[in-house]
Amino acid sequence: LYTIAKDVKIQVEFNPAKVAGYRLIGYENRLLADRDFNDDQKDAGEIGAGISVTALYEIVPAGQKVVNPGVDKLKYSKVAPSDTEFEDELMTVKLRYKEPRDSKSKLLSIGVLDRENSIESASINMKLAASVAQFGLLLRDSRYKGTASFGSVYSLASSAKGSDLRGYRGEFLELIKKARGLNG
Repeated sequence: LYTIAKDVKIQVEFNPAKVAGYRLIGYENRLLADRDFNDDQKDAGEIGAGISVTALYEIVPAGQKVVNPGVDKLKYSKVAPSDTEFEDELMTVKLRYKEPRDSKSKLLSIGVLDRENSIESASINMKLAASVAQFGLLLRDSRYKGTASFGSVYSLASSAKGSDLRGYRGEFLELIKKARGLNG
């Protein structure tokens, strides 16, 4: 691994005018407390040259009910959406990292616009990531699987096969078929 950044931390802030609730899919074992994002003493992950990291969130759009069984409604922490110059942003993503030989971190921040695109118009990499996440939810029989089925996962993964130079995407499609066969 040729490290290009160390102690990499990502923080996402959702716009309450667009998002009523959210859930990070995976990475549960890598979560940091909010206060640790700015703490350069807290160890985080390394990123090497040519490596990419994907984080997926399930988002409940503003105006829809957030289903969170067993949790009472909050009394004090209502966030009122504001009409500001950022009303077309879905979220802000902040990235904090250190150069390989530095001890002080740098911060990058970018607003992400709400394009309201469907999964059909997503990139093949996004489609693949979404199909892998759905597959994992099905295998775990997660209460968050929603209407996902092995058939819908296969269809989405098929649309993301692309050129498949190393055959990994084709192997994933075969794995879905096997899991569907085991599930009946």
